[in-house]
Amino acid sequence: MDPLDFGRWQFGITTVYHFFMVPLTLGLGLVVTYLYIRYVRTKKDEYKRMTKFWGKLYLINFAMGVATGLVQEFQFGMAWSEYSRFVGDVFGAPLAMEGLFAFFVESTFLGLWIFGWDRLKPAVHAFSLFMAVLGSWISAFFILVANSWMQHPVGAEMIDGRPRMTDIGAVLLNPLAWVTFTHVITSAIQVAGGFLVGIAWYKLWRRRKDGIDKVVDGKVVVGESDKGARDKTDFQVWLKSLRLGAVVGLVAFAGIGASGHLQAQMMIHEQPMKMAAAEAACHDGTSFSVLTVGELGAQSCDKIHTVIEVPGVLSFLAHDNFDTPVKGIQTLLPEYEAKFGTNLPNNPLYGERAGQKIDYLPSLEVSYWGFRGMIGLGAVVLPFYLYALWVTRKKGVGTVPESKLLKNIAVWSILAPFLGISLGWIFTEMGRQPFVVAPNLQGDPSIHLFTAAAISPGVSGEEILFSLLTLGLLYGVLMVVEVYLLIKYVKAGVVAAMPELVQLPHEDESNDKSKRDVLEFAY
Repeated sequence: MDPLDFGRWQFGITTVYHFFMVPLTLGLGLVVTYLYIRYVRTKKDEYKRMTKFWGKLYLINFAMGVATGLVQEFQFGMAWSEYSRFVGDVFGAPLAMEGLFAFFVESTFLGLWIFGWDRLKPAVHAFSLFMAVLGSWISAFFILVANSWMQHPVGAEMIDGRPRMTDIGAVLLNPLAWVTFTHVITSAIQVAGGFLVGIAWYKLWRRRKDGIDKVVDGKVVVGESDKGARDKTDFQVWLKSLRLGAVVGLVAFAGIGASGHLQAQMMIHEQPMKMAAAEAACHDGTSFSVLTVGELGAQSCDKIHTVIEVPGVLSFLAHDNFDTPVKGIQTLLPEYEAKFGTNLPNNPLYGERAGQKIDYLPSLEVSYWGFRGMIGLGAVVLPFYLYALWVTRKKGVGTVPESKLLKNIAVWSILAPFLGISLGWIFTEMGRQPFVVAPNLQGDPSIHLFTAAAISPGVSGEEILFSLLTLGLLYGVLMVVEVYLLIKYVKAGVVAAMPELVQLPHEDESNDKSKRDVLEFAY
């Protein structure tokens, strides 16, 4: 059993799993901050309810993200010790900044927000939430600085076979890091927007299904129910959440497109093979492939055929014009082999892999469909967001239709941005192969590390397989727990975060503490 294959599977699975939580934390935190500031300024009850409800879901997701993120740090030392030894002098600085500065700021102020309800002044309380969310964004920035250095090494030079940092400013100001950070943040905001749209649509549909709200002569007649505090304010909570989510999702996608365009241009210059693989472009050209087919697992150009393509679009992505050719696979392969060799070095680090032929072409299937899935899943929900704004306009019906089909589409559309951003990360990381630290083609190409040399030499394939299965089982349980908690609190509605809305004045809380929510005393 080759430990390299199992090590890559382990790190890939745990990282993608963890990243399911990250964008929702980054995006939803911004939304909850906006809602709470609106409440502090307007004192409108619906904004307090929105803050409490969406904040509850934010905290559940945040806790799960922290739990799953801890595993990443251990893997660097246990399964990827040679990688850690190679990049440690550079990689350690942004990771230390993330842990010692950003995460502590984030967790400290989040604690103040959780336990500060009715204890801190509203402005101070809102500032605590703002700082917690800002800390999470700064934390993401430092992580992306580290990742971007792996994609585009700067601010270092090779000394005794290892890169040593020579310019911390260059590392922090790495242009790829800033473009990637913008792309990730806007993607996270779209994830949050879709989260709001899907849940708010369901809650409005549920009100209609239960006969609380009716549509008469094209206008919504908002009703009230004693069950679960589903009053007229509750209607406003979901209506405003739906419209806010749709607007946020649409605006975020514009940011995704702009930042993604810049990122693609940098990628074409720094990692041209990645873009060639994403296009399954065997030859130099200007056309963007809409559909390319080939044999399953085909890594040879004679087994790949382009069915539909649009002339000039690939050149526009790379050079902002429609006629400058972009290098294809058959042009790039000889260039990579001339610069970095045709076979892995005869070095003990490579073990049995020493001397093997290097395949500079990433998986075409993963790169090609990952690139299109990332774009397609991010864009497919946009018409639905526009429709949501249309059906809830003030001069129209003002609520969602009774259609169960549309409700199901709304709920399942929550997954589209999640899957899109995950496919984007899979494409980004697998498209860098066979390098774990890709060479800087515009700078010092000597700073690079093949993935085959990064795995821990003293760890066997059986050991990594055991940890892979163990972590997979544990993560599966954690996923069930998170989904269960989210569904539970979504179905309960605002009262899940504000039980006082249904609590009778004469009830003696002290006699029923066992039934109270674990965070009710604070949140």
